[in-house]
Amino acid sequence: MNVTLSKRGSYAAAAAICLARAYPSGRPKKLREISAEMDIPRAFAAQILGDLVHAGIAVSAFGRDGGHRLARPPANVSVAEVIEAAEGPLASERCALGDGPCRWQDVCPLHDTMTRATASLRHALASTSLAVLAERDAAIAVGAYPIPADAHRHAPAVTIADSVQVELPAAVVAARLSAGTSWLTTHAEACDEEEARIRVGPGSPGWLGKTIAVHLGEPADVEGMLVIPFIWESAGPAGIFPRFEGEMRLIALDPDRSEFCLSGRYRPPAGRPGQVLNDALLTRIAKATVRSFLRRTARGLEQEHASADPTRAGARQ
Repeated sequence: MNVTLSKRGSYAAAAAICLARAYPSGRPKKLREISAEMDIPRAFAAQILGDLVHAGIAVSAFGRDGGHRLARPPANVSVAEVIEAAEGPLASERCALGDGPCRWQDVCPLHDTMTRATASLRHALASTSLAVLAERDAAIAVGAYPIPADAHRHAPAVTIADSVQVELPAAVVAARLSAGTSWLTTHAEACDEEEARIRVGPGSPGWLGKTIAVHLGEPADVEGMLVIPFIWESAGPAGIFPRFEGEMRLIALDPDRSEFCLSGRYRPPAGRPGQVLNDALLTRIAKATVRSFLRRTARGLEQEHASADPTRAGARQ
């Protein structure tokens, strides 16, 4: 069920927010100003503001110093008033299980539930003031408002392919890859900490409050290469968190060396709450993070093998 406003309702909310922002100045807003600031078509803006005036939410004045302003402080105007000024009373006009209005002789088993749901929605709108919306709008404008967990926008994914040589036989690396993912998770966590330093964010890398998970799929032999589906993802209380989805490839270069490759799509985090980073910085973050992961993994494999076999002197420092 799509619970959204009509164009008229969304324009009314936008116009009311514009008037709420201007209220402290005491200066009326011109029709053209409201239309331009809130991206409301001029032809529609006059109708919308007429709805707000008719509902007693706004007042208007003609002349050189005229315009529109709120009739009372934004804290005393509810969102429900604004929406109902444009959309009409928030009430169900049709039976939930029928084509017409509810009639007692045709009892609907959903009637009570839908009535309570509608009342809850109206209560939420009535308990939110225009002042709150104006504060949120100002925070969004400067990138200080957190992106909701159910937001539909996402940071764009970056296609990445990189590789690193490992001073170990391919069979040794393959055996380690089949041993589980906890050691890979450690490397991924370290890379995400470096990533947090690359982008601009509030406080230390720990502000993300995230957990890391690494998933390895079923290995396959493709033309002499070991190919493993690979996902690494982060999760946290809010915002958009890193996720890489692609594949690992292990190639034998000679009896003592192998190449460790990673390719796929990486979605960096969003940066500050509410902030979407530009494409150049997103690409830089993605490349640096994947490169760091590969280098850490290769170094970890070599050091682990050197510890188990002290006669090996070729481990990377």
